[in-house]
Amino acid sequence: MNAANLYERLERDFITSSMSDDWSQYMTPISDFLTDNFKQRSIGLVCDNTSEIKKVYTAVFPSNDVMKSVLDKNETQMMLFVHHPSIWDIRKEPDTFQLMDRNLLAQFKERMISIYNLHVPLDNFGEYSTSVCLGRSVGIEPSIPFYNYYGALAAVFGKTELTNTGDLHNRFETAIGHRTSLYQYGTNYIKDGLIAVAAGGGNIVGLLEEIAREGCNTFITGITVRNAHSEKAHSYAAQNGISILGGTHYSTEKPACQAMCNYFVKLGIPAEFIEDIPVFEDL
Repeated sequence: MNAANLYERLERDFITSSMSDDWSQYMTPISDFLTDNFKQRSIGLVCDNTSEIKKVYTAVFPSNDVMKSVLDKNETQMMLFVHHPSIWDIRKEPDTFQLMDRNLLAQFKERMISIYNLHVPLDNFGEYSTSVCLGRSVGIEPSIPFYNYYGALAAVFGKTELTNTGDLHNRFETAIGHRTSLYQYGTNYIKDGLIAVAAGGGNIVGLLEEIAREGCNTFITGITVRNAHSEKAHSYAAQNGISILGGTHYSTEKPACQAMCNYFVKLGIPAEFIEDIPVFEDL
């Protein structure tokens, strides 16, 4: 597919004028690889390396392992679609987001592999959104979007037939494929079968305030570790009886990046998801 046509289609399907982001201000050391458009708004085409795209690989983060895996395919004229243009690693706090490797970026340019990013746009409520896809993977049909995040409605409320957090926790672990966390701040009973879902990082007081106003007492998210950064959110959840389940940043955003393969296939472009490794310190 013509690369410019694909970029235009992604823009039309996912990005609105109300959305913003702030990645590029932290990516100065690799700015020579970045498009002017990305430097201005931190959304969309990160690296423009090909005029034709024969295949798309999707991933949550452009980690070294992911980028090497793409290069190991020994293919050209491709695109790496990522949810984040940098690599999350809470173990490296305060620099929790790490830059893409310059040497690997140079190899991407030589191999004619573009990089495209939808962070805020993919969080926004819709068929492929991170929270919608996460909810569905746990058997929750999302219905009501909430929490304005950089111009996107990034969280959703949905219903479950389960009545207690123990059963939900078990189902969550089955869906995620590894251990998850449960901070049992509320009762074991899931009030009205209502679940709030926010993939990625949900340790935000403002988000929890909206959950409390809705009368919801159960919240599924990604990053849940109780530390200095998240203490206010955990305290608010405890005071308001909201139990929090966490599945790591990577694993809770993975379902959306897998679903994006279907989006590209529908456009007639072969697509494949590249696996990575969750950071369990998120929990």
